[in-house]
Amino acid sequence: MSQQYQPGQRWISDSEAELGLGTVLTSDGRLLTVLYPATGDTRQYALRNAPLTRVRFAPGDEITHFEGWKLTVQEVEDIDGLLVYLGFDSQHQPRSLPETQLSNFIQFRLASDRLFAGQIDPLPWFALRYHTYQHQNRLLQSPLWGLGGVRAQPIAHQLHIAREVADRIAPRVLLADEVGLGKTIEAGLVIHRQLLSGRASRVLILVPENLQHQWLVEMRRRFNLQVALFDAERFLESDADNPFEDCQLALVALEWLVSDERAQDALFAAGWDLLVVDEAHHLVWHAERASAEYNLVEQLAGHIAGVLLLTATPEQLGQESHFARLRLLDPHRFHDLQAFRAESQQYQPVAAAVQELLDHGQLSEQARQAIGGFLGQSGTTLLAALEAGDEQARARLVRELLDRHGTGRLLFRNTRAAVRGFPERELHPYPLPCPEQYLALQPEEQAELYPEVAYQAQDTQDDEQRWWRFDPRVEWLIDTLKMLKKFKVLVICAHAETALDLEDALRVRSGIPATVFHEGMSILERDRAAAYFADEEFGAQVLICSEIGSEGRNFQFSHHLVLFDLPAHPDLLEQRIGRLDRIGQQHRIQLHVPYLEGSAQERLFHWYQQALNAFLATCPTGNALQHQFGSRLLEQLPGGPAGAWQALLEEARAQRERLEQDMQRGRDRLLELNSGGAGEGESLVEAIHEQDDQFALPIYMEELFEAFGIDSEDHSENALILRPSEKMLDASFPLGDDEAVTITYDRQQALSREDMQFLTWEHPMVQGGMDLVLSGSMGNTAVALIKNKALKPGTVLLELLFVSEVVAPRSLQLGRFFAPQAIRSLLDSNGNDLAGKVAFETLNDQLESVPRASANKFVQAQREVLARQINAAQAKVEPHHAQRVAQARQRLIDERDEELARLQALRAVNPNVRDSELQALQRQRDEGLAYLEKAALRLEAIRVLVAG
Repeated sequence: MSQQYQPGQRWISDSEAELGLGTVLTSDGRLLTVLYPATGDTRQYALRNAPLTRVRFAPGDEITHFEGWKLTVQEVEDIDGLLVYLGFDSQHQPRSLPETQLSNFIQFRLASDRLFAGQIDPLPWFALRYHTYQHQNRLLQSPLWGLGGVRAQPIAHQLHIAREVADRIAPRVLLADEVGLGKTIEAGLVIHRQLLSGRASRVLILVPENLQHQWLVEMRRRFNLQVALFDAERFLESDADNPFEDCQLALVALEWLVSDERAQDALFAAGWDLLVVDEAHHLVWHAERASAEYNLVEQLAGHIAGVLLLTATPEQLGQESHFARLRLLDPHRFHDLQAFRAESQQYQPVAAAVQELLDHGQLSEQARQAIGGFLGQSGTTLLAALEAGDEQARARLVRELLDRHGTGRLLFRNTRAAVRGFPERELHPYPLPCPEQYLALQPEEQAELYPEVAYQAQDTQDDEQRWWRFDPRVEWLIDTLKMLKKFKVLVICAHAETALDLEDALRVRSGIPATVFHEGMSILERDRAAAYFADEEFGAQVLICSEIGSEGRNFQFSHHLVLFDLPAHPDLLEQRIGRLDRIGQQHRIQLHVPYLEGSAQERLFHWYQQALNAFLATCPTGNALQHQFGSRLLEQLPGGPAGAWQALLEEARAQRERLEQDMQRGRDRLLELNSGGAGEGESLVEAIHEQDDQFALPIYMEELFEAFGIDSEDHSENALILRPSEKMLDASFPLGDDEAVTITYDRQQALSREDMQFLTWEHPMVQGGMDLVLSGSMGNTAVALIKNKALKPGTVLLELLFVSEVVAPRSLQLGRFFAPQAIRSLLDSNGNDLAGKVAFETLNDQLESVPRASANKFVQAQREVLARQINAAQAKVEPHHAQRVAQARQRLIDERDEELARLQALRAVNPNVRDSELQALQRQRDEGLAYLEKAALRLEAIRVLVAG
């Protein structure tokens, strides 16, 4: 046995192939010592069962000398147990290469090399490899790619906008949906889909400082996007030449950026594909001057190809403000405010005509003239077809009008009026007597909206003196919670201190299970609190939030909201109610509002209820009314003549109604139709629900976890805990946590339990796991015993996987037309291909593993026969590959040409189609076709099957 090993021989480790080629140093009676020069490691093995395979190359193989030159082997000599390879170098000169001088870095990546080097993998890995290619092929061509894997309820208008915008080359658009319709989610979907498809790889997100944390949470929780949050401290502490070049996604506070010129220079130098600006309506612009923030965004928008602006509904802000956003997107097109006003007038009769068509199904003479004048000859033809009863004509007419509509390609705006699915709201006010302790405060402190903060600031150290022991709102809250004990209740107050005190009060005075949620907590602590609140069985009944702490969170599994105090701005009130009032909320929202009689709280309550109607409906005019009446409101809040107060309420109510009527009149049904997607979004929602109901992902992930040595155990219904086992194969597996991680495949569960990972096909763990399978060599060789009575024992079948693929930049989107596909071939001893007759799964179920040593012996004995079959196999799958290339070429030409023709026709009537967009599309078409010419077949994996 010991004669087998000679110093100088080259062997490879079966369990640690990554060590490269090993050299035998010594072999004494029981121990074998092997040096792996590539890594500098030395290993000792028991001589009787060393897990090693002799490296023996065959004629035809290309091998490398340690100095780098290559030799094509002609013959192999064995001299005293050491191999000497004879052959020709790249200059066709005859040379010899002793095995002792082989390169230490020879990698057996090719399936045939690994098979003949004795590197035979466990049987399940071959199936995993095949299944990974199948899933990857399907995903890259799926219309849901980048849309279906997000931790959010699939909502039609959001999906329509995301697909419409993300599928453009360098999109430049304004997202102006009304509050509560999910602009942040739309932006996140666009970013996510652009990143996954390769249309963008570097994204810059600019937000007001107070929204940075909310964006960070949304991007990480919902989209699994690792966003780097930048502020002065992080910028200064970075040791990179340009800190912004260290990350793909940067989240930056606009206030800091405007004040720091060094950061601005670095930002411009870093290079970005997509700029996203939230709260863009706060960027101030007038024809004669602009704010520093506006100027900075304008410069960035001039440098960055894709721009996404998120803004409040344009009507709230007036035409000048709306024009200011549009000129950031396309300064050539929107260069003159007067021209823009005149053009907007032109669209009003057309929008009115569309409204008529949608509401009544027919058109008055005036509406026909408006449409005919707007569309010209094609309009006349379509109107005639509509009159003749052509059902298709109506849809085509609306489509034509949408395409030519002035801002139809730039602006997306959905309104609550146009989007169905919001719950109703019910208001329960509770006037309570103001306690004497508050009445004893200083006059200016009495006028406070939050007297408990002023009281606590007096430094009353005595526990018995704490405000929550006498404030009647606390007693009322305890009684209300007891009455609602079957329901989850969200309590929101303005300050973190108040939230913490309320938690104390509930613990001391009631024993009601409560948890708190405020800005002083880390993301992890907030997640724990939210999870404790969400837990149906053992969770808290009540979650007490501070104003900022609740930003960006979704608690719609609850429908009782207690507004313990009221915020000073209607937008904040809307944000609070928006935690529960969302599309998909199943119950009527119950709003509970306690307030102290005769105090500023009472007046603010009536302001919101009577003047703004902000409790029972969203208040899109709130911001404008606050600007107009804010100073008078502040004067009146502390008290004063009742007559003046009533007059203010009445005046503000009348102004609100006027503004709302203006907005209703200005509703642009054409724009709403384009933004809503006219049914396209609904079909995406349906497809996502269908995908959610399938079991393909959990089945595949079990296979993946098994292969990589990840243990999974039940956590609760629809949830699993994953842990690395002792046999974990690869430490780089993207588990997300070294200890344990809880996952769910169930969307509803993921929406209420943000502490769980929501596993979808787009999740980094799934994508990272698939990448590890396909980038490594594990599973590209296997030997198995086939149990089938129809086969004569000893029959050999050879199963080969060829990958038909094209290597091209991701930005060309070729995956949609030509995703990598594993083409399977199953050869019998006569060279017949049986793959069409025997399905992979059918065959796989009949296989049994073979011990590695026996498998290797069999392969070496059959080496010549197998090598001949492998060499002949590619010709059999070549026609299938050629057919795929031809089909992909045709699909690419058809799709790109149709899109080009549509945009060129549109360019003639709607200047919002940019020349750069047309040129980029043409370039994509031409480059895509050039790369498809280079599409190739690659032998990916080999499985040898022996009938037993």
